[in-house]
Amino acid sequence: MNVSDGPRPGDVDSVWPSLPVAEWQDTRDTLHMWSQVVGKIRMAAAPPTNHWWHTTLYVSTRGLTTSLIPYSSRGFEIEFDLSEHRLTVETTEGERRFIPLESKPVAVFYAETMATLRDLGINVDVLTRPQEVEKAIPFEEDYEHASYDPDAAHRFWRLLFQAHRVMSQFRGRFVGKASPVHFFWGAFDLAVSRFSGRPAPRHPGGVPNCPDWVQEEAYSHEVSSAGYWPGGGGEGVFYAYAYPEPEGFAQFPIRPPAASYNNDLREFILPYEAVRTAENPDEALLDFLQSTYEAGAELARWDRAALEA
Repeated sequence: MNVSDGPRPGDVDSVWPSLPVAEWQDTRDTLHMWSQVVGKIRMAAAPPTNHWWHTTLYVSTRGLTTSLIPYSSRGFEIEFDLSEHRLTVETTEGERRFIPLESKPVAVFYAETMATLRDLGINVDVLTRPQEVEKAIPFEEDYEHASYDPDAAHRFWRLLFQAHRVMSQFRGRFVGKASPVHFFWGAFDLAVSRFSGRPAPRHPGGVPNCPDWVQEEAYSHEVSSAGYWPGGGGEGVFYAYAYPEPEGFAQFPIRPPAASYNNDLREFILPYEAVRTAENPDEALLDFLQSTYEAGAELARWDRAALEA
């Protein structure tokens, strides 16, 4: 396939993989905790950036990566290689170490990762309690999460890549302040955000095992966000929300027909399988991203003429 071709008719099953939550939940939860270990390393070493953007992971050609992390006069990068199923730690001096990704407890993964960093002369202290989860078992004590299905992990990466590809196209339509398409290890979701440029009211917080001031910084400015979360039923969901949520947001007409507003989450949701099985998955997802953005931007009176390409 040429870079410019995009997905071809008849390739939908191979391009947008099926990944029922029930079939990989144990692997998902283990990978979630592993990603928190690596994400906290980046958070501890990288210079702070607004909205916690210095903490995220990014979809790569092989899985999920921290990108380059500065460390004194050196630098290093950590990547979940979900094709070869190994964690790669590489420094700017050309040193490289591999840790196998296989069924093992979080405690073992954490010990192996920190030992590898020390072996490379990198000393980073992290808070070992997970964030944004109800049951926060410290990494060194977590022998509960210990599953890894290589096929499911690889399909998850393929899913993230396709979502990243379309979300990047959507991001390119906006000339105002916008986030990268990045992966938040706290909630374990791929996300992209657009900003009106106006400050927002203080966020009420209330996220499990996460101080309220963290959310206050994350939502310091008026925002429209969307992404993919591999949770709930089915095969996970695409979601979209606005903060602060303008009056009438839940009733705003959105596309495609499979999308709806979830009163418990206070978000629009679109089942992943509705995108995967659509005649044109890219168009279905772009419709969802665009129409839910318009719901927030129109009702909150964003200066769309100045902000959109």
